Amino acid sequence: MSATRTTDAPGTPRTPGAAAPAPRTVLAGIPAYVPKPPAPPAEGPSHRLFLNENPYPPLPSVRETIARAAAQSNHYPTIHPERLTDALARRLDVPRGHLVTGPGSVGIYQQVGQAMLEPGDEVVYAWPSFEAYPIVARMAGAVPVEVPLAEGVHDLDAMAAAITPRTRAVFLCEPNNPTGTAVGTAELERFLDRVPGDVLVVLDEAYFEFYRSPGAPDGVALHHGRPNLLALRTFSKAYGLAGLRVGYGVAQPVIAEALRKCAVPCGVGRIAEEAALTALSVETELFERVERIVAERERTREALLGLGWEVLPSETNFLWLPTGEAESVAARWERSGLLVRAFPGSGLRVTLGSPDANDLLITAAKETAPPAR
Repeated sequence: MSATRTTDAPGTPRTPGAAAPAPRTVLAGIPAYVPKPPAPPAEGPSHRLFLNENPYPPLPSVRETIARAAAQSNHYPTIHPERLTDALARRLDVPRGHLVTGPGSVGIYQQVGQAMLEPGDEVVYAWPSFEAYPIVARMAGAVPVEVPLAEGVHDLDAMAAAITPRTRAVFLCEPNNPTGTAVGTAELERFLDRVPGDVLVVLDEAYFEFYRSPGAPDGVALHHGRPNLLALRTFSKAYGLAGLRVGYGVAQPVIAEALRKCAVPCGVGRIAEEAALTALSVETELFERVERIVAERERTREALLGLGWEVLPSETNFLWLPTGEAESVAARWERSGLLVRAFPGSGLRVTLGSPDANDLLITAAKETAPPAR
């Protein structure tokens, strides 16, 4: 039997020990952020292709920085990562007052929930999309409004039509996770023109560095003329620092300041900040790796298409294979050492790994009959 909150009138005596503290009732309807991960085989190597991680470890220079910073772990970091904020301001050519940081972009989403959402507000987003969206909305007591994708792509007309006077935020993942698809600058700007000015638009650009289409938007550039736009980026994907949790956002000062007020003090630790600073200084070398991942993305997709699999075009570091047989295919590939993410009844999300891992994926796909379309 679940606990309920005490509703006694003010001043009514309570009996010590009569009831346990009750969590907020809204938590009962909030799903777990990460479902049970796939299990590696009992024998032989396995490849983690289910969390959209960068397959390459940090560069030697970044590892050296991490080691040096770890020696100072007895000291607190600064409340906010000021040096990283300054470096990002220079790198992006924006005033530092436009920047907000957090432990990954997920941390900033939580700041959005605290700073911008009230109970009963509506949050519009496409579905399926980033799994944090319904969690952030419900945690704030807001109402999630999910708009189905159209053939794996954001249906921006339907999303605009879903905005009501109660809408306070729109979450838009561009390119989208888990499908890897994108809408492009022209369609995005037409959509933004239709969003009321008092509705916050969170443009999630976690995969910005992998986006190769000529029409790729730049949320940082767009935010200058749009006071209701927050562009989010991360060091987890292209920069290969997922384990250190560093994300950042760019918005006009009113929004950025509100989000900073809700940030966990010292949420970006010293090791994370120093690693991110070094990663920014060696971007040329890092982005050579990104180019290799993009090349593997195209090679692997073409191979899978040639085998009869349906694979959506991707602007990310993963591929989306639509299929209603996702769980059975994922289980079969698990036994081969390929740990991929199954979305039951919807599709498979497969992160691009090393060339060897991608070759193994192609072999497994060849040995598995493509699901009927």
